[in-house]
Amino acid sequence: MSSHAGAVDFTLAPADNERLANLCGQFDENLRQVEKRLGVEIENRGHRFRIIGQDAAAQVAGDVIRTLYDHTAREIIGAENVHLQLRSAEAEASRNQAVSDEKADAPPAPDEVSIRTRKGLIRGRGPSQRDYLSAIARHDLNFGIGPAGTGKTYLAVASAVDALQQERVQRLVLVRPAVEAGERLGFLPGDLAQKVDPYLRPLYDALFEMLGFERVNKLIERNVIEVAPLAYMRGRTLNGAFIILDEAQNTTVEQMKMFLTRLGFGSTAVVTGDVTQIDLPPGKTSGLRDAIDVLQAVDGVSFTFFSAKDVVRHDLVQRIVRAYDRREGDHTAD
Repeated sequence: MSSHAGAVDFTLAPADNERLANLCGQFDENLRQVEKRLGVEIENRGHRFRIIGQDAAAQVAGDVIRTLYDHTAREIIGAENVHLQLRSAEAEASRNQAVSDEKADAPPAPDEVSIRTRKGLIRGRGPSQRDYLSAIARHDLNFGIGPAGTGKTYLAVASAVDALQQERVQRLVLVRPAVEAGERLGFLPGDLAQKVDPYLRPLYDALFEMLGFERVNKLIERNVIEVAPLAYMRGRTLNGAFIILDEAQNTTVEQMKMFLTRLGFGSTAVVTGDVTQIDLPPGKTSGLRDAIDVLQAVDGVSFTFFSAKDVVRHDLVQRIVRAYDRREGDHTAD
């Protein structure tokens, strides 16, 4: 590889036209995504690439393209892969620019937690997700707080499935407040599970992906996986269970306290939510916001806060979250 001011030149190896097409995407859409994100221009003739732009951005773009080309040997490259690799490369570039003294003084990072499911190995994508998985492994009560698309619920379900498969718990309990997100759904027919199912769909989707549809249904029939509306948790003590409270921003202070005091021996609880998307009636304080204030200094409780930079969905979702964050900041300043 050779480089000079404003450009980076390199050749991808081994030469493989199918892998090259996979890397570039239909109509070179993957390359255009890198160009737009980093503000560079990418030229290529077959496997020979030139990237033109600011030195730092061109170097990052080159690293991203070479890494993605390595990935083409085992997977199809799409917009999500490009986005995640860009985010990882940008974070790495930022870390490389940090003051060396700060790095020397920093405590060693905990061992990375990885979870094996039927789909493959699940690892944290980025430092926040890695911290979150590590915290869940080490604490009995965990809070994952941040915007949509940061993997809060998905990783909580992955941790729960792992705990069940490793027999660290005997059952999974999935809980969500049944609060309508600005819509009037009216009377829902059916039994309790059928009424609550629409609110728990994100949890179900993650379970189906990790365990398979048939196994999830069998575990539900045997009550190994339990679906419970938050209101039905009162008076219970949950021993030997992995409990997930999703959409916790829509709990009241009283509901949150009630839920947190259900935790029994040998149990782990994960509470997820986004304090910017509260659907409670006006005048009601979010139990999640209150818990952040009350429990920050309590031993045995972990808090992981995600931000827009941790979004692992479509690149547009990250920009949407940041736009709303900017507006909230402007209103606060007013």
